[in-house]
Amino acid sequence: MIKPLLDRVLLEKVEQEKKTSSGIILSDASQEKSNLAKVIAVGPGKVEDGKLIDLGIKENDIVIFKQYSTTEVKFDQKTYYLIDSKDILAIVE
Repeated sequence: MIKPLLDRVLLEKVEQEKKTSSGIILSDASQEKSNLAKVIAVGPGKVEDGKLIDLGIKENDIVIFKQYSTTEVKFDQKTYYLIDSKDILAIVE
């Protein structure tokens, strides 16, 4: 498995619905790219002034991230995304 270092987070994108609430099926070309993802792994944290600061993000959280801030990684025939914790905008509850 991939273990992020420092304040980096490993994400797996969440699939969006391919159907609208009224039942219309959307083509892949008409859908916007999702910026929702599930947290797979979290680095140990950020070091400031010699102290380790917790990121406040944990595995299995669903997060919203900046769209063009990820690094794509293919591992075990799956696609993951590495991102700095500062580029995660919110946790979806």
